[in-house]
Amino acid sequence: MSNFKPFPMLIFILKACIFMSLVTVKATANETIEIGAIIDLNSRIGKEQKTAINIAVENYNHDRTNKKQLITVHFRNTSKDTIQDFFTAEELVEQNHVKMIVIGMQTWEETALIADIGKRHQVPIISFVTASYTPELVQLKWPFLVQMTTSSLDQISCTSSIVSSYQWRKVIVIYEDDMYSDSSMLAVLTETLKGHGVEVEHQLILPQFSSLSNPREVVRREVVKLLQKQSRVFIVLRSSVSTANHLFKEAKEIGLMGRDSAWILADSLADLLDSVDTAFISSIQGALGIKNHYPEATKSFRHFKGQFQKIFRSEYPMEDHSEPGIHALKAYDSITAFAKAVNSLGTKSSNDSVLTKNRILSSNFTGLSGNISFVNGVLSHPPTFRIVNVDGNRYNGLGFWSSMFGFSKALVAENGEIIGVNGSHIMKFSMVKWPGELKRVPKGWAMPTDSKPLIIGVPGRTSFENFVKVETVAETNEMKYTGFCIDLFKEVLKILEKNYTLPYEFEPYNGSYPDLVQQVINGTYDAIVGDITILAERAKYLEFTQPFAESGLTMLVPVKFDRSNKAWMFLKPFTGNMWIATGAVLVYTMFVVWFMEHQSNPEFRGRWKDQLGTAIWFTFSSLFFAHRENIKSNYTKTVVVVWLFLVFVLTSSYTASLISMLTVPSLEPSVNDIGWIKRTNATVGCDGDSFVKDYLKQVLELQNIKNISNQDDYPKELESGNIKAAFLEIPYQKVFLREHCNQYVVAGPNYRFGGLAFAFQKGSPLAHDVSEAILTLTQDGTLNRLEEHWFALSKNCDNVDPTGETESLTLESFWGLYLVSGVTSTLCLLFYCVSFIPKIPATDWSIS
Repeated sequence: MSNFKPFPMLIFILKACIFMSLVTVKATANETIEIGAIIDLNSRIGKEQKTAINIAVENYNHDRTNKKQLITVHFRNTSKDTIQDFFTAEELVEQNHVKMIVIGMQTWEETALIADIGKRHQVPIISFVTASYTPELVQLKWPFLVQMTTSSLDQISCTSSIVSSYQWRKVIVIYEDDMYSDSSMLAVLTETLKGHGVEVEHQLILPQFSSLSNPREVVRREVVKLLQKQSRVFIVLRSSVSTANHLFKEAKEIGLMGRDSAWILADSLADLLDSVDTAFISSIQGALGIKNHYPEATKSFRHFKGQFQKIFRSEYPMEDHSEPGIHALKAYDSITAFAKAVNSLGTKSSNDSVLTKNRILSSNFTGLSGNISFVNGVLSHPPTFRIVNVDGNRYNGLGFWSSMFGFSKALVAENGEIIGVNGSHIMKFSMVKWPGELKRVPKGWAMPTDSKPLIIGVPGRTSFENFVKVETVAETNEMKYTGFCIDLFKEVLKILEKNYTLPYEFEPYNGSYPDLVQQVINGTYDAIVGDITILAERAKYLEFTQPFAESGLTMLVPVKFDRSNKAWMFLKPFTGNMWIATGAVLVYTMFVVWFMEHQSNPEFRGRWKDQLGTAIWFTFSSLFFAHRENIKSNYTKTVVVVWLFLVFVLTSSYTASLISMLTVPSLEPSVNDIGWIKRTNATVGCDGDSFVKDYLKQVLELQNIKNISNQDDYPKELESGNIKAAFLEIPYQKVFLREHCNQYVVAGPNYRFGGLAFAFQKGSPLAHDVSEAILTLTQDGTLNRLEEHWFALSKNCDNVDPTGETESLTLESFWGLYLVSGVTSTLCLLFYCVSFIPKIPATDWSIS
């Protein structure tokens, strides 16, 4: 014991502990998992992603529940050369032996190149870009690609729903492109909008910002072109902040951010509204944005936000804002998904890349960005977008949208699912600040101004001047516009002026109606005020208002007088029922008179043949007040008085009706149907400046057609026999018949069309406003008053039956008289019988 030396033993123990510590550290170092991250470290998105990835890795490495598999990240900055990024990924796999690569590229083509490396080396690749193809095809071609995103169809559907809610009919899509960009979103958006009845008037494709030596000049040159377009609804589908800065600055300078304009920002810009500077915010006042929604009230988010802001401010002090956005949250969740996968596999299986990839794709947890679960390599849970409105130095939240519930002002949690309260397919958010501080919903259209008024084409060459007439005032050499259509348009303006002014200028057009329509289609005129017929072919390219008159094609022919059936004309004043009722009352009256007179009146006695003859003679002669027989009984006299009054009324009515029928002959068409026209190849007339001529040729297959340029020429041509029939639209036919009374009639069927209306350029919101005004004028009687003023019946046609026929007298007009006569005869007969009863035994009822 005396030889025991504690100091060498202590040294030995200390060396052993140090050795064991070194072995442990070495073992731990061997269990480190390498991952790579290729990110644009110079952009705001890249800075957020790097910060979030470092926080996720640090949180995992300090978590005592993991299995001592530490994660190390190798960051690489993206290059402007996509091929260089490809070799960077190769280096990470081959030299750094990474087990996963997180890529922050913003285009699908760049992502696809890195995905090829993942497929070849069997390394999971996590991307934040949506593929151009269906998820099933992506999984087949790139089985190791994991997309931390959902389909772009949701955002496109949200954008289309916003446009549809505000009833904008035309939009302009703005898209920043480069040689690697995925332009399929443009095609999908165009088709989706088309399904909502919305047309993409123009696609403004801007080149990649980094490829421009003078980006301001290039952007300005492209933006100025938008002034030539009618639409003022702009959808910024994809753009960098750098390009957007120039875009909005130039748009504001030339007036495209003013009143009646609307701007919709997709998530590529809207998700960065928390981080952009105030100058950018001020340039997009009134714009609507579609932001990816994520829960901000959770404990995990608040903890992450605190970590993020502390590190971000330290590493990037030049950045104005330190709020984490959706890009940071998704980067954090991607590392969390990988960490959960390797932690569940353990040290022995963590090097198996296939198992790691499968574990990532089988993730099911609630991350900072939302629910993390995958189907076919993409996030399965549909996103929820927050609709925001830029106002002041920030933005205001208007509500939410999801493919599951549509638009909603608020969200609630129900059975673990976030759903909208009172969801609707129509956006009904009222607290919107629009560009130019407009209080109403923008028209989304280039609205007329005093310096640039609405140019309205007016038919200068018309057949029926009651509708539109253009003439030159000799004293001033100015154009004068009159007619029903002009007055109606002026009444419409009175209603529109309650909401906004509509500066306009009329311009006469002396060509045909189809050519006038074409002038609106090609943009020469903004609208047409006149008697324009709504046709299916025209409706494809024009926006028509509510019809103000019915429309249809009719055949007008001269009348011929019906001289047939004159032999039996005397029967026509009464209907068949009338004749039967008259005969019945006559016979009944004859019987009553005979019954009450033949006992006491010698003139009604004698042989039965004489009595019958006397009764018949008396009754029929009374029709002409020519009876000569004396009446003895007071009851009989009462019956005869009522009967004579009935006879007086009937004979007077009969005489008047018969005279009318004889003096006003029936009007019959000289041509009964269009079949006769075709069989005889007869010549017909129509307005050659309208669509009618083509319709007669192509649809009705008529050959001999003569152009009639003025309404006064129709009677001349018809009377001379140059044309056998005239084809007029219903409004013109009514005007024509009002002037010419019963000289012409309509024959054959009515070929209906859409009506007469005003026409505007396709997508113009003015058509909707004018339609509402026309309906108002219809309901308050203004339209009827205008029709009475311009289409009054000719004085020569007053009190003339347009059918040319006098109707027969019916029983409904005389049944009261018949009833009085019948009741009177019956009562008198009864009273007579009652008074006669005591004398029955002494009465001789024999007929000698």
